Amino acid sequence: MSVPPVFDPTALPSEIDLLVIGGGINGAGIARDAAGRGLKVALCERHDLASATSSASSKLIHGGLRYLEQYEFRLVRESLAEREVLLSNAPHIVSPLRFVLPHDRHLRPAWLIRLGLFLYDHLSRRSVLPSSQRLDLRLHPAGIPLQDRLKQGFMYSDCRVNDARLVVLNARDAADRGALILPRTECMHLERTPTHWQARLRHQSGQTHDLTAKAVVNAAGPWVSQVRAMAQNTPPASCRVRLVKGSHIIVPRLYQGDHAYILQNDDQRIVFVLPYTTDTHLIGTTDVAFEGDPADIRISTEETDYLCAVVNSYFDSQIEPSQILHTFAGVRPLYDDQSNNPSKVTRDYLLDMNGDLALGQPPILSVYGGKLTTYRRLAEQVMAKLAGCLGARPPWTATAPLPGGDIEHGDVDGYIDDLLHSHPWLPADLANRYARTYGSLTTTLLQDTHSLDDLGEHLGDGLYTREADWLRTHEWAETSEDILWRRTWLGLSAAPDTVAALERWLART
Repeated sequence: MSVPPVFDPTALPSEIDLLVIGGGINGAGIARDAAGRGLKVALCERHDLASATSSASSKLIHGGLRYLEQYEFRLVRESLAEREVLLSNAPHIVSPLRFVLPHDRHLRPAWLIRLGLFLYDHLSRRSVLPSSQRLDLRLHPAGIPLQDRLKQGFMYSDCRVNDARLVVLNARDAADRGALILPRTECMHLERTPTHWQARLRHQSGQTHDLTAKAVVNAAGPWVSQVRAMAQNTPPASCRVRLVKGSHIIVPRLYQGDHAYILQNDDQRIVFVLPYTTDTHLIGTTDVAFEGDPADIRISTEETDYLCAVVNSYFDSQIEPSQILHTFAGVRPLYDDQSNNPSKVTRDYLLDMNGDLALGQPPILSVYGGKLTTYRRLAEQVMAKLAGCLGARPPWTATAPLPGGDIEHGDVDGYIDDLLHSHPWLPADLANRYARTYGSLTTTLLQDTHSLDDLGEHLGDGLYTREADWLRTHEWAETSEDILWRRTWLGLSAAPDTVAALERWLART
């Protein structure tokens, strides 16, 4: 595992094969795929990795049950297949989750739900996840927190994920395979010549670096249109992006158990209630057309009221805005398919490529749409389009574990048991968090440690300086927000004293 480089123009390459603009899940996945095919790759992201859409998701790896109503069978089939791939390749951050769908007879009929779940079970192979089943909510424990009017329901399987870590692990693997990962570095200039692209990169320190690339991938997410417009000597883009805001709230735990709920609303939308931390639930998401600056986004009062109202229409335990512990919102950069309803805009992706190196037009490929679950297949499709000009090796990521994912049989619980046996001084809750954050790399993180003292200064809330230093030296973390919210999920529980101690440590080291 190599150490991420400091931005040093004198040490950076001047010629590469592929420049990827955007450090979200699509950009990181593409950089990883390309680097593993032997290409010289650089990725630039003007903020931190996963700092926008890719850390503001519902934290799910799922097929998209509701997309069946929109006849997006290809997308659902691909998503279900990728769910199995990610379960195998990243078992430390992707885990099975059972969903309960209470049936409201005033909304979708039961036969339609049964048909949808039958398709969901059979559109793609399942090797780990159990099939769907019908529930009598009057007898099943899942019915306990629900209102008495709800008599029956259904249960099916999907997965949860630490979304920001999925991005970072793809970037980490890309770097280990030779890619140059440059967070906090903006592409300021992009100009096509007959043989290559000329790009100027500017780090947040103000330093700049010029390089040339045979091809460019524009994976800038909500800013895809701005990056495409910056590309000089190219015709206008043939596609448009549709920005849709999705917001979430986090509340104290509403019920016992490790299952989730998917709630139908009378506007034909659905809302998830998901386990988040031990003591909290995550509720979302909304679908609201957005036209502002994606860098300045927050949940609205109307969205908060909407999410609370949907939950309150199903659960005995009522929630109100004053109980909300935290909120977050993100903008989905969807391909504009001209749908009038933001909820029905396709979640499928479109790859728009302009140029052909053989014709003296080095290509630029822009990514529109997509979802967290299908990022790996999207990256393969990107490389298939660029293979003609870059001459890359065959696809390889389907069976390649992400960093920390090479746990025998994907048995994370067994790995934790072994970890506690080899490190008897390690508290069980800390071992569990390490294993479900770093996977098999926990062994490297804990190398040569024999007591808690060897983990360094305790900054509070289970965060020691050894872990903070690991995140800074191996995962590009620079700020307390990077560490607490995107590299770990400690931000919600971290006390003000912990944040202050971490910031003091970052400032002096």
